[in-house]
Amino acid sequence: MTETNLGALTTEEVRSDGPDLGITATPLLVGMMADDLADVQAAIREARAAIADAIDRIVDRMRAGGRLIYLGAGTSGRLALMDAAECVPTFAAGPGQVVAVIAGGPQAAGSAVEGAEDDPLEARRRLAGLGLGPLDAVVGLSASGVTPFVLGGMAMAAEVGALTVGICGNAGSALSDAADVGIDLVVGPELIAGSTRLKSGTAQKVVLNAISTITMVRLGKTYRNLMVDVRPVSAKLRDRSARIVGSITGADERAVRGALRAADGDTKTAIVMIRRGLPPVAARALLQQCHGSLRAALGE
Repeated sequence: MTETNLGALTTEEVRSDGPDLGITATPLLVGMMADDLADVQAAIREARAAIADAIDRIVDRMRAGGRLIYLGAGTSGRLALMDAAECVPTFAAGPGQVVAVIAGGPQAAGSAVEGAEDDPLEARRRLAGLGLGPLDAVVGLSASGVTPFVLGGMAMAAEVGALTVGICGNAGSALSDAADVGIDLVVGPELIAGSTRLKSGTAQKVVLNAISTITMVRLGKTYRNLMVDVRPVSAKLRDRSARIVGSITGADERAVRGALRAADGDTKTAIVMIRRGLPPVAARALLQQCHGSLRAALGE
């Protein structure tokens, strides 16, 4: 796409009401950024049906053994990496169950890798290395909707029959057109023209939160509004796990701590042990029979 075409995108527009930032007082600039969040909320509400459709389709594939694979470059890729990483401690996502593929590879996680986003073949190579298949769901992120790296990966995903979801900041983009589900987050021009790590990046982060969180909820990774699949790998998370077990079972602290020790720290297993009066092995077996659903294991 030529520079002229890029300049016509909403994400590249210059705000007509934009102030001279260099001579604007700091409190006013902070207020402007806060006000911009209204555009983010409006865009997400507008795209709510598409977001829900994407989540339901992703859940169907993950229940069948597929993976959630994010694909992005620059800010979009780094947001995807963060969201994928958080699925492990929060929801005990299995190895490789939620993956982020960023243009430029691991080096791009902390610094810019110039030109990586312009290589569609890199995305194909990286996805091929993951053994991409028809049960997988590929979520491509691109504020412009024309990033070659993302479009190359989406094309490969379509070829193998994977679900494709496109998240971008311009309506009717190439990314949306290439996806089974297009999620357009049109937040309007940025405070700094073209700096899509601002409103556009915030909108993408919220939608990634929604996709991963609600998908995990549908997969039984929560009970009520509690993270019962939390992986207690720190003092904070061990304390949270104990409070969750106590809240659901009504058991005293001594019983909770004892059950968690016997369950090797597994929150769900400890809950089933106490509520159903089972030893650890039987509690784990029941959870496995219920495909990890605590609600089903408790007979609710």
